[in-house]
Amino acid sequence: MWALCLAALLIISITHWVYRWRNPRCHGKLPPGSMGLPLLGETLQFFTPNTSSDIPPFIKKRMKSYNITDPDLNYFVFQQEGNLFQSWYPDTFTEIFGKQNVGSLHGVMYKYLKNMVLHLFGPESLKKMIPEVEQAALSKLQQWSCQDITELKDATASMIFDLTAKKLISYDSNKSSENLRENFVAFIQGLISFPLDIPGTAYHKCLQGRKNAMRMLKNMLQERRAESQKQPVDFFDYVLEELKKEGTILTEEIALDLMFVLLFASFETTSLAITLAMKFLSDHPLVLKQLTEEHEMIIKQREIADSGLTWKEYKSMTFTFQFINETVRLANIVPGIFRKAVREINFKGYTIPAGWAVMVCPPAVHLNPAKYENPVAFNPWRWEGVEVSSASKHFMAFGGGMRFCVGTDFTKVQMAVFLHCLVTKYRCEAIKGGDIVRTPGLQFPNGFHVKIMEKDTRNRKQRYIAADA
Repeated sequence: MWALCLAALLIISITHWVYRWRNPRCHGKLPPGSMGLPLLGETLQFFTPNTSSDIPPFIKKRMKSYNITDPDLNYFVFQQEGNLFQSWYPDTFTEIFGKQNVGSLHGVMYKYLKNMVLHLFGPESLKKMIPEVEQAALSKLQQWSCQDITELKDATASMIFDLTAKKLISYDSNKSSENLRENFVAFIQGLISFPLDIPGTAYHKCLQGRKNAMRMLKNMLQERRAESQKQPVDFFDYVLEELKKEGTILTEEIALDLMFVLLFASFETTSLAITLAMKFLSDHPLVLKQLTEEHEMIIKQREIADSGLTWKEYKSMTFTFQFINETVRLANIVPGIFRKAVREINFKGYTIPAGWAVMVCPPAVHLNPAKYENPVAFNPWRWEGVEVSSASKHFMAFGGGMRFCVGTDFTKVQMAVFLHCLVTKYRCEAIKGGDIVRTPGLQFPNGFHVKIMEKDTRNRKQRYIAADA
């Protein structure tokens, strides 16, 4: 008898729990959708890889069923950060990136770190970086031209990482006894994986990669502290000066997490964008032709053809910026941006309960046929005459609101300068096109191999002389 009562009580409890799961309390009308399975929700469907350039199937299915991904709501979420919403990521992401990472901080501390990063990536700093970026691109292109074949994503990731690490911490892989980038590669490969911290799992390798990278960064910081540096030479020196200030709110833990996130974000996202840019060039000869003409005109107008690229020349690259905008629109490098409602929010007749997470979906914005004609087609000319200085309702490739990516201009500089070096001095032949495997966290272009060949620069100079004559 008691056994039957306990069984009945258990069944009633489970039934009630499942009911409450599927019908959460709300003081209004919840947005349309499903809570999915208890505890798991719809996580398994959400993380299903996508190998197309279109909107992820998970999102597309729910757009068709529930008419979600309202552009106005996406924009509203960004504009109300710090008021109605705050940055949020799952606990596993917080553990991986660090509890004090810039994505998890809010208010005064976030603004303070943002200003620190602007010190590194502001216009004045970028003007000084142009020669370094150009030299790095030329050096790598020359190296690749001596190879029979180059796996482009890995090669560009190496180039971007070396450049960023040099600017941040004066790191030189050729002079270091440990390979810092290898730790980031291990970190990335396990970033989107089941959070099982057991030796041999991708998640364990991810955590070990972060641990080793953080150990190296901490050792570098301690070594720099012991040196007597008169003038700051990199971002590490600037951080040390901030740590020395009386009453500073910066801690060593936050500073190191910031370094880690900057290194990760810069080389992984920018290398993906450059890889896709070269793939688009190989697939669209008319785009390559116009891009080449723009950059060869820059050289033609110089007094000395082989003088370095200038900030004025960079700012004159009209078609190049159209090309970059279209590349990042289709790349959708960050497929999802998470925010949490800090209090109950009413929007267009629906209620978002306090504490609920909201995911802004840039692909749904960038591939909206109501805004972009034939949205999956690569068409840089669609940006002709369009000014893109920050996020809008229809373009949020670099985030939006107060968390608009402060490294946006640095990314554009690296892409534009690399393209300049590529189309004026080299030619690229795609040997094997790769697949873009998209997940809600990262994308991996697999097997995009190219052959880089140096152009006959002597003939190019003669052509300019003949044109001037």
